[in-house]
This record gives sequence, structure tokens and C-alpha cells, in this order.
Amino acid sequence: MEILKLDLLSKKRAIPAWALLCVLIGFIAASLTTPVSADIDTVIKGTPGSFSDLVDKASPSVVNISTVEIIQTRGYQHFSPFGPNDPFRDFFDRFYGDQKERKYRRTSLGTGFIIDKEGYILTNNHVVERADEIKVTLSDKREYDAEITGRDPKTDLALIKIKPDDDELISLALGDSGQLDVGDWVIAIGNPYGLGNTVTAGIVSAKYRQIGASSYENYIQTDASINPGNSGGPLLDTEGKVVGINTAIFSENGGSIGIGFAIPVNMAKDLLPQLKKGKVVRGWLGVMIQSITSELSEKLNLKDTKGALVADVVEDGPAEKAGIQRGDVIVGFDKNDINKADDLPYTVAKTPVGKDVEVVVIRNGKRKTIDVELGELEEETEIIARTEQQLDLGLEVEELTPSLARSLGIKDTEGVVVLRVESGSVASEAGMRQGDIILEIDQESIKDISWFRKKIGSYKDGDTILFLIKRQGVTTYLTLDVTE
Repeated sequence: MEILKLDLLSKKRAIPAWALLCVLIGFIAASLTTPVSADIDTVIKGTPGSFSDLVDKASPSVVNISTVEIIQTRGYQHFSPFGPNDPFRDFFDRFYGDQKERKYRRTSLGTGFIIDKEGYILTNNHVVERADEIKVTLSDKREYDAEITGRDPKTDLALIKIKPDDDELISLALGDSGQLDVGDWVIAIGNPYGLGNTVTAGIVSAKYRQIGASSYENYIQTDASINPGNSGGPLLDTEGKVVGINTAIFSENGGSIGIGFAIPVNMAKDLLPQLKKGKVVRGWLGVMIQSITSELSEKLNLKDTKGALVADVVEDGPAEKAGIQRGDVIVGFDKNDINKADDLPYTVAKTPVGKDVEVVVIRNGKRKTIDVELGELEEETEIIARTEQQLDLGLEVEELTPSLARSLGIKDTEGVVVLRVESGSVASEAGMRQGDIILEIDQESIKDISWFRKKIGSYKDGDTILFLIKRQGVTTYLTLDVTE
């Protein structure tokens, strides 16, 4: 009987199936009609449904850039542990010495985007810097030859130009990277692996990143996929305006999967007028700076770690002449706040040469305003349009300016310094080495880098060039046989 009672009780407590169904329907209806929260509702409304219209409008402005670099090498090279007195040299020369210098073509790919109807295209410097030939392909498969108008290795920006003739070009509008916020949606368009225009989307992950890739860094970090071949392509906001130039991938294993970085478009806009002229001229303050740590802040009796600490002042530079001293903390420059050391170099560089600016420093705990007339930063490499074919000696040089001489720890300020000698090149066979200072060409003193290039360009196949070089304080002559 007890068992029967329990069974009867269980039957009385049982809920009919139709009742459960009604309750479930009620919950679903409530969830559809009642907003979870205002914040989540806002996020859902802000999420883009599709970028297809934006991509349709932007794609005709994005171009694929293919470059060719002519590499010269010799078919026969004799390396010997015996040095110049190798007893086997005659044997090798007899059988292999008649092999002539060979040329081969090295190709690479990148991306760029049209910025006006005249045919100017913005891209990365590393995409075109060594190119002997540049070909631009539009999304509709039209092809053009391009020339470098100006390039700037310090920011990794370059401006190239095509001649559209009567063809109509569609340009992209340049936006304002200063208005970007972390979390904003961005779209990257590029030419990864030579596959053609490819679109990826993501958000701004961070701003003002420094990764050691160039002299003036202020990168936008994004999780929109940027792969090899995307370099030079546009990073767009949701209005279809360019906010960055896709530049770098940071990966722990050196692969293509990693964090993407883009140059802020405001940096490019600052440099465009000078890139169109073929040369970038930068302001120069003449100070060595460093970041302020909490330990330094405490030792210097500073309230915080903001600003750029002056570690040294260049002799006879604008800063020294104006009265800036070692130990000063620069917190303002030309009405711009300097919150960290990385803010100062580019702020100074983009300021016109000769301008009188107010520099705000903290000295002994007190704010002080100092008027400084900016000088010109002597660039180590000229930023010029490639107007004529130069002899390829396998030699990369820079003008030996006072600032470069100081950075290299040498006293000489005349001539050009050898930065790189290509293995197997005529310069390498002549005995030229990295770090050599070239003082004369055929007993004529080198005036500047322009004179050097013009002089080298005057030689032809079969000529012999006499160089006077200085190596580790000792001068010596070298001869170089020109072969085209």
C-alpha cells in the first residue's frame, strides 16, 4: 500500500507536456522582445553587416606592383685558402677563366594605391627601392610602367608615378589616422603572394607602436591579416578612406602569420609634398635623447616619466646655440606635447627647416621655454627620382656628413662611406670593403654624393677607375675595371 501511495503522489505532481511547451514558448517570446542591455544593443548596431560596397569602390584604386632588379654576377669565382699566391690559380683560370659576367633578373611583388588622377601611387619604400623596372597592374588588368618620384627609407614610404594618358584613374581619399581609436574596424586590401587584390578585415589593436623597423615609427597595429605582398596597400576605415599604409608583419618564427602594422596616413600626408619634389628635408634640433624610467624620474626629482630626457647636446647644433642643456627634459615642442621620447624625433623632423620654435623643458624642477631656430638634418642618403641608369658596381655608399661621421665615431667629414659591397661584384673584386671611405675618384676630390653619382655615371664598359680610399686611418689606392 505504501508503494501505491508514492505512485499516486508522483502522478499528482507530474506536469503535462502541453504545459511545458507553453512555458518554453513564453521564454522564447520574452527573449525576443526584451533587450538584454543597452550596451550590447549598441554593439550589435555598430557591427558592420558587410564591406562589399566599400570594397567595390576601393578596389579600382588598389594596384599590384611587380619589380625587377638586375643582378650582376660572375660565372667563375676562385676562392682559395692560399691567397693571391695560390699555385692552383693558373689551372682554374685556364679552364674557367673565360666565363663572363652574367646577369639575372630578381622579381618581387607588392601593393600600392592611387592617390590622384595624375597617376601618383603611394607604396612602401622597400617595395621599390632596388627596382630597375617597375610595372603597375590595375584591378581591370590595365598595365603601366612606373618610375620612382621620391622615396624615404626612414619612414619606408615611396611615391611612384604612371602615365595614364587619356585613361581614367580612380583615386582613394586620404583620411585622418589621428581620429582612429583602438577597437575601430579597419579593412586591408593587398596582393598577397601575387594572387591579386585580396580583402581582410579586423580592428585597430593598438596605436603608436615602435618595432625597430624604421627611424620614425608610429605604427597602427591591426589584427586584419597582412601577408607577404600586402606591403604598400591601403588600410581603410569604414568610410573607405585610407588611414594607414600596410607595411610589416611581426612574427616570432619569421613566418607570415603574426601581428600586422601600418604606417599612419597622416605621416604620409606630411611627406607627400616633398616626395613629389624628389627629396625629403627634415628639421634638426641636435640633441641625443632617452626615455625616462621611474628610477630616472626619482633621481631627477621629476613628478612623472613624461618627456624626453636630453642625454647629450650636439656641439654647435641648434639646441646648444639656443641654450638647451644635458639633463633637460623636453616636454613640449612647437605647441606639441612630448609625452615620451619617441614623440620628439618625428615631431622635429616634420617641422620646416629654419623655423623658430618654442621648446618647453623642465630644468631643476622648473618649466622653461627656450626659442630655437631649427637646422636641417643632413640625410645620409639622397631621396631622388631615378632619372638615368647608373653603372652597377655592386657598391652602396652614403655621403659622409658630420652627423653620420659622429655616429660612426670617425673624424673625417669628406668623401663617401661604403655601406655595403655585393659579393662577387666588381667592387668586391677590386678589394672594396664595408666601412671604406672613398676620398677621390681619378685624383679628383669627392664633393658630395651627387657629384659621386654623376662621376660614376660618366664611365663606360672597359674603363678603369682609380679610387683613393681610407681604411682604418690609412689611405690607399684601388683600381676598378668597369663592366656593364
